[in-house]
Amino acid sequence: MSKVRVHNFAISLDGFGTGAGQSREMPFGHAGERLHDWYVGTQYFQQMRGESGGTQGVDNAFARQHDPGIGAEIMGANKFGPPGWQDDADWTGWWGPNPPFHSPTFVMTHRPPPPIEMAGGTTFYFVDAPAAEVLEQARAAANGADIRLGGGATVIREFLTAGLIDYMHLAVVPIVLGRGERLWDNQESLEDAFDIEAISTPSGVTHLTFIRKV
Repeated sequence: MSKVRVHNFAISLDGFGTGAGQSREMPFGHAGERLHDWYVGTQYFQQMRGESGGTQGVDNAFARQHDPGIGAEIMGANKFGPPGWQDDADWTGWWGPNPPFHSPTFVMTHRPPPPIEMAGGTTFYFVDAPAAEVLEQARAAANGADIRLGGGATVIREFLTAGLIDYMHLAVVPIVLGRGERLWDNQESLEDAFDIEAISTPSGVTHLTFIRKV
């Protein structure tokens, strides 16, 4: 069966996956881009933008695992847009006309609009359903490939609580946010369900991988 994977999800030292005060101008709230400087600087990200350069090494190796073997993505409403995006008929996400997903992408929202077909193979489907039901739809669309769980923290928590994540990569960034959306709320004893490894890099980021125990 296809696996559910989380890749390159950045959190602060105090466990926040985004800051407070998300808006159209500030997708990550008061955190700004600080959670993702390590990722933006990698060779992988620069190549996605059609540019040269960027760092190699461990950060880049983790960044590159984002795409291979993925057939569909699941994300939360606040990854797709700022609060109230459902009231804007012209809103199609943060990523422009050719989003980086290139696959069926399922957005979990209590106010689902009609699907949106974008360039590059991405079609956004909006679903008001529990995690297990959304995963069933994503698996059907992925044709045997894996499912990427893109975040944010609320959605990842829901899937962790339901026992639906097979692999999770977190990038722990050496900043303290103090407020926002925290990944670890109501999560206990993950070490009982996952084998956990940590790798620190010169950028100051610690990469945590969680692999579900058989």
